[in-house]
Amino acid sequence: MPDNVNLHAAMRAKKDEFYTQLVDIENELKHYREHFRGKTVLCNCDDPRVSNFFHYFSYNFEQLGLKKLITTCYKNQERDLFSQHDSERAILLEYTGDHNGNRIPDPEEIGINYLQGDGDFRSAECIELLKQADIIVTNPPFSLFREYVAQLIEYNKRFVIIGNQNAITNKDFFPLIRDNKVWMGASIHSGDREFGVPDDYPLNAAGWRQDEKGNKFIRVKGVRWFTNLDYKERHEDLILYKNYSLEEYPKYDNYDAINVNKTSDIPMDYYGAMGVPITFMDKYNPEQFEIIGICAGNSRLNKFYGDITYTPHPEDRGGCAVLNGQRVYSRILIRRRRRTIPYTVGDENPLPIAAETDNN
Repeated sequence: MPDNVNLHAAMRAKKDEFYTQLVDIENELKHYREHFRGKTVLCNCDDPRVSNFFHYFSYNFEQLGLKKLITTCYKNQERDLFSQHDSERAILLEYTGDHNGNRIPDPEEIGINYLQGDGDFRSAECIELLKQADIIVTNPPFSLFREYVAQLIEYNKRFVIIGNQNAITNKDFFPLIRDNKVWMGASIHSGDREFGVPDDYPLNAAGWRQDEKGNKFIRVKGVRWFTNLDYKERHEDLILYKNYSLEEYPKYDNYDAINVNKTSDIPMDYYGAMGVPITFMDKYNPEQFEIIGICAGNSRLNKFYGDITYTPHPEDRGGCAVLNGQRVYSRILIRRRRRTIPYTVGDENPLPIAAETDNN
């Protein structure tokens, strides 16, 4: 994808400074307001020169009812609002709310300290800050995404973070999705998103722009929010309207599951295993569907397929689904839960299922 050339180049160069736009932060965090009251929020991958996370939480501190806001960054440089120093130093900001009544986070109300180390989220002093926090909200380094999430899970933290949807197929990350420990956020389900990047960011001719002030931006496809904070919309049923047929939904060569090319094409009258695109996670309701496993060559998660028969195939390269001798792009294996009868647009009150028969 042309729009992702910059992303892959940056991964090779370990250029991890992506500055999330304020509108994307606002659109996502409005779904979790009840979770923040009385909590300490940590943004531990945020340069205060450009951090819209710090901006959002400091300006909405009282409205959200926060207890404390902590922000750290990796080797921050001079920023007029917070520092007059020109040397590169990792910085720690702490904000406990408005004290002079103007409802604005003034510099004198923000505790500014330098870290002993470089501000790496894996350092001992940053881990101590992590332990103090209730909820972590940030855009972590994409080259260290798996390691970052593993740390959050290790310390049993609540979080809302941004990353690439392909993280779902990773062998370490997918079990969190399968076991309902992490899920997709509420606001981004398609398209690409624009991120600010530093002046020295490696840019390709496509997919970037520069504004009138000289600030650089790139557009990245496949961006998603990941969270373990619950929200109302993830419990809304996906409306199903298509009927199952052998012709339209063939079984894979190597899995006892049917192929579904689009989430919207999931049949309403099939209760066996189905392989769906990873974008299904944008519509996943844990009360409506069960996640069984994943078919992806880089995941090698065959041991997690439970009662789904898997037969190794010379074309599957470690687990990809194969259909008529051809590999299929990553698929999540799901099964309908026996909870409500299928319904279509216009059905106001779905009735409980009395009995069903598996389609095999």
